[in-house]
Amino acid sequence: MARKVGVSEATVSRVLNGRPGVAESTRTAVLTALDVLGYERPTQLRGERARLVGLVLPELQNPIFPALAEIMANGLAQQGFTPVLCTGTAGGVSEAEYVDLLLQQQVSGVVFAGGLYAQADASHEHYRRLVERKLPTVLVNAAIGHLGLPQVSCDDAVAVEQALNHLFSLGHEKVGLLLGPPDHVPSRRKLEAYRAKLGEDFREDLVSHGMFSLESGQAATTALLRAGATAILAASDLLALGAVRCVRRQGASVPGDVSVVGYDDSALMQCVDPPLTTIRQPIESMGRAVVELLVKRISGGTVAAEELLYTPELVVRGSTGRRQ
Repeated sequence: MARKVGVSEATVSRVLNGRPGVAESTRTAVLTALDVLGYERPTQLRGERARLVGLVLPELQNPIFPALAEIMANGLAQQGFTPVLCTGTAGGVSEAEYVDLLLQQQVSGVVFAGGLYAQADASHEHYRRLVERKLPTVLVNAAIGHLGLPQVSCDDAVAVEQALNHLFSLGHEKVGLLLGPPDHVPSRRKLEAYRAKLGEDFREDLVSHGMFSLESGQAATTALLRAGATAILAASDLLALGAVRCVRRQGASVPGDVSVVGYDDSALMQCVDPPLTTIRQPIESMGRAVVELLVKRISGGTVAAEELLYTPELVVRGSTGRRQ
């Protein structure tokens, strides 16, 4: 460990034994390395918080998550914190288990993006533990109510309004809505906005649910095309790419026969065929806000348990066109 930090073994020994004569910056570096490498702190040092922050993400296959993690990690590093990336995989470490591990490492705070807090039917006990311990925690995008944690979210209602106005202006009257699971809170918000916008023209058969993957988007789009949709608004870019694949496999074209709008504007969406029209989440602004809230809370400041809403932006590319 001494080599990792760039100090002598004697210096490491003085830090671990709480002896004087070590610069505060060196002491912090040694303790951070101890945490990162997975060693337990000596008993007399365990009461102190490490300058570590857990970034808990559900996956890295969706490009929006690594992009957001990079923004937050850079912001945290500038504030003197070391980000610890925790990602979910099928059959791997669960979100609740990651919380246990992070608490053992005496982290200063935790950020969750796209986690179980957004699923109404999931277990939320590990979030309540963080609240009870008063560990600074921030959530990215809409969560179930009553968790008592600050949130930084993209405005789902504005996103749906922007996309529908665009598609209506192109002459599309039957716009299918391709969402995540029924208990997914951001998807519920999109559905509410969609229903309010359409009013009496709302049709249940023009709404389809799936998981947030290309394959699921492809499968769920079949029902929308059967219902006569000439345009599809998807709740993620991966779902939208699945919709494009479904349209093509049925012998139709995008946007000649069916227009498709995604959500996120994740990496490379301008490079797919056709380039994807999508709703851009302002992840740079959101990521900076997350870091600001978390650091303020870690520093002892007061942060209200409320939701900050950020306005998305419609990015028009080649996947939408006038209804033929």
